[in-house]
Amino acid sequence: MSKKELLRRYFLFFCSVLVNAFSIAVITKALLGTSPISSIPYVLSLFSSGSMGFYTVIVNILFILLELVFMKKKEIIEKRYELLSQIPVIFCFGTFIDISMDYLIAWLNPTFYLAKMLMLLVGCFILAVGISLEVKANVAMVTGEYLVQVISKFVHKEFGFVKVFFDVSLVLISCILSLCFMSTVEGVREGTVIAALIVGPISHFVRPYWRVLDNWLNVSQPQAEEKKAEDYPIVVTIAREYGSGGHLLGQMLAKELGIKFYDGELISMVAKESHFPEKYITENEQKVSSNYLLNIILQDYEAPIEKSLSSADALFVAQSRVIRKVAAEEPCVIIGRCADYILKDRAASSIIKVFCYTDLEDACKRCVEEYHISPDGVREKVLQTNRLRINHYQHYTNERWGDPHNYDLMINTGHMSFHTACSLISQLYKEKTEEKR
Repeated sequence: MSKKELLRRYFLFFCSVLVNAFSIAVITKALLGTSPISSIPYVLSLFSSGSMGFYTVIVNILFILLELVFMKKKEIIEKRYELLSQIPVIFCFGTFIDISMDYLIAWLNPTFYLAKMLMLLVGCFILAVGISLEVKANVAMVTGEYLVQVISKFVHKEFGFVKVFFDVSLVLISCILSLCFMSTVEGVREGTVIAALIVGPISHFVRPYWRVLDNWLNVSQPQAEEKKAEDYPIVVTIAREYGSGGHLLGQMLAKELGIKFYDGELISMVAKESHFPEKYITENEQKVSSNYLLNIILQDYEAPIEKSLSSADALFVAQSRVIRKVAAEEPCVIIGRCADYILKDRAASSIIKVFCYTDLEDACKRCVEEYHISPDGVREKVLQTNRLRINHYQHYTNERWGDPHNYDLMINTGHMSFHTACSLISQLYKEKTEEKR
């Protein structure tokens, strides 16, 4: 990373800190409770002379001390600059909370409940924007989030579960402090729960729009490391509905073209690339939690996916590395696993993106005759598997699975034989090969 790019990323991170501080002020001024991470500083400011910003600094310094407790000596030495860099961020964050509350939005004092709720939602949206900017900068993390990651590594537990425990602990401490010093619960209300639930998903939704900053951040690799379009082998990616026969079509195509075929083979390759056993990969590689509420609560939204401690994210990153590796070595056919999105930066001359679909009845028939699935539950099996693939694809790509605009060929295998479909893709493959020559 060049010095110029690093400076721009730190500038973007600094902007995200200011946006986050302003949003916390907006949420707090709504008087429906503040965010979990700010609940203790807010309660402390209600019964003492210190400001919310002042106590934010104090609490976050305590977080840094806790980080040291959960880190090994060697790790502290290795990450000393990351730890020290949190200190100026804390002071900026706390100071701008006070500036926002005392000056920028001092005039905002909603009295009607509807106005308070609207102000809370606006604050949550601004906070989500700030978090997405922080992720885009990808140079540092705010103290609270860093502490959760440190604890997750220390106890060897999923980031999401540690995050929930951490937030609940902060809220409980806030309630205890409030009851002890004010004989009532202040600062923790429905707004606290709303902020905990909606900020992450909004951040996930907003994040793709920051791609407009890519050129400014100069995120592309140095020119010496880039391959020319003609240097990449041609890769065929086949996304498919369950029961459409995409796997069989891929095998037939690879055999006809004399190129490599990757589907289940990727599982063992990913297992070697990561710490995940093959059984776990088989069961989890193409799905996210079907419980939407649980998924949005446990997701690590405040870290770039390559740094996320979520097992699902780590698995997706490992698969992405393997897919990029095999796609760079030689021509091949890759089945599913968001390969069309993972290889989206390739020139059109080096990739053919196919989507296979079919009618539900045709899919059920193929599942019974070729996959040997019981006729009794085959319909639900097809629908459930497709739902999992849709959720997985949309979660990691923010794009719609099966959207014809994302593919070169849409093939209905219920109305077209595999041989015809294979000939169509082969012809396109040969045309691209000739273009490269």
